[in-house]
Amino acid sequence: MFDHVGIRVADRAESERFYTIVLRAIGIEPTHRGEALVEWDDFSVAQAAPDRPLTQGLHIGFVAPSREHVDAFHRAGVEAGYRDDGAPGPRPQYRDDYYGSFLLDPDGNSAEAVHHGDLRQGGAIDHLWLRTRDVDATRRFYEALGFDVRMHGDDHVQIVGDTGSYSYVEGTPSQNVHIAFPAHDDVAVDAFHAAATGAGYRDNGAPGERGEYHPGYYAAFVLDPDGHNLEVVNHNR
Repeated sequence: MFDHVGIRVADRAESERFYTIVLRAIGIEPTHRGEALVEWDDFSVAQAAPDRPLTQGLHIGFVAPSREHVDAFHRAGVEAGYRDDGAPGPRPQYRDDYYGSFLLDPDGNSAEAVHHGDLRQGGAIDHLWLRTRDVDATRRFYEALGFDVRMHGDDHVQIVGDTGSYSYVEGTPSQNVHIAFPAHDDVAVDAFHAAATGAGYRDNGAPGERGEYHPGYYAAFVLDPDGHNLEVVNHNR
């Protein structure tokens, strides 16, 4: 589902501290620290700037290997002084075996550790939830791009991958989330960009190699109806 997800934060040092503490409790350690950002596998945090504003209104669920890890995530955050957003426990409204706990990060985004029988494989992120001003417009956008789109009533659209998912629900729009999807070849990157721009959606970066990330990083970028930066990337070498 995700190649990577990036957020922008008001205070990088404080957000790095939060995510280091709580993700370590579920066995996820930083994989890169640099001047621009810090990464935990497929999740990254970078400093907000005037042209790259703060991420707000995001819910992100991280893969926990067990219920005990879910408990440890919540305990680590609360003991470090961070805000509770939901104590560890079952959430059968999502799945019969769904067990999660919730904290607020320093910018008020909802971070969850979750364990259930269909966790995403191959990454730290199990799922995302965003709010949108127009659920139907979001549905049309993803259908135009060929994603597996499922509606859950009129106010909830879900985009489903081979493993993992993310959702938009009706409400005050989330702000400035970057989501990148993997592609198997450069042709798929080109096709994504062509489908989006051909359907009238906003270009945010034509297909091409971005050597500043690494040699062989071939990507294209478009904006969804709420202005989030969506990317498809092929790491071709």
